[in-house]
Amino acid sequence: MDEHYSLVKNYIIELGHSITYESQIDNLLVIENEDIGVKNMVIGVASPIVIVEQYLFDVRDDPDVFKKLLIKNRDIVFGAFVLDETGEKVIYRNTLQVDTLDLKELESTLNALGLLLSEYSSELLAFSKNTKM
Repeated sequence: MDEHYSLVKNYIIELGHSITYESQIDNLLVIENEDIGVKNMVIGVASPIVIVEQYLFDVRDDPDVFKKLLIKNRDIVFGAFVLDETGEKVIYRNTLQVDTLDLKELESTLNALGLLLSEYSSELLAFSKNTKM
């Protein structure tokens, strides 16, 4: 098992998150912790980086929504809103350096998502329903 993958997996366990899927071959973990809004979060270890992604919602081609998400990105301490390769799914994503990764850094990334969801939940729900705010 890759040492960086083991490190990340051990941190996830130490932080109390449930691992719902793992692939040691692909260095992937899928985790959840509904207490902080994490469900099917994908963590990929691809040295020299760790990629953390959480699908949030589907989006239509709406410049107003995209503008509001970009403005909100400015307030996010760790990570950002991004679109997937199709441009139809909004994802929370953060990229970390695996060589210097420590427990607090990973915990901060996961907690930032929880904080973001709690502070911005009504707007995200409106976006996911394709409604104007």
